[in-house]
Amino acid sequence: MLTFLLIVFVLALALAPLLHFLPSRRQRKLARLREYAAVHGLFVEFRQVPDAGEGTRPVRDLIYYGKRFPTSRIRTVESAAWIKPQTGWRSAGLRRPLPAPVAELAVAVIAASVDQFSCGVYWTEDAEEEGVEQIRQCLERWCELLMQ
Repeated sequence: MLTFLLIVFVLALALAPLLHFLPSRRQRKLARLREYAAVHGLFVEFRQVPDAGEGTRPVRDLIYYGKRFPTSRIRTVESAAWIKPQTGWRSAGLRRPLPAPVAELAVAVIAASVDQFSCGVYWTEDAEEEGVEQIRQCLERWCELLMQ
């Protein structure tokens, strides 16, 4: 019996460091959200959040979910960004109206931007797959508006 307990103890001691490498619940959720986004035509990347100006504090742990524009587009797209501090949406840089699909978005996003290659939103990945689906639909509508 003592030999059996010694073997179990040694095995537990050997396996303990390996358990450290198992993903946490949050890591599994993020992987699931990002996979959902990728499968449904979005790309996910870390980007610098558009400059919010003076008096605003930077938000951490934001990630960009974007939709790439078709390469065959005829019209060029001007870069723009919008920030959503506690007071509501405002344009960063040149004053431009907030795109209607972004204004209608129910998911809590912190910023939105558009450049010559893509349009997208910055958020903290607080929702489930339904939130990613809302973002996908928003970006699809925004992309269609920009390509008209």
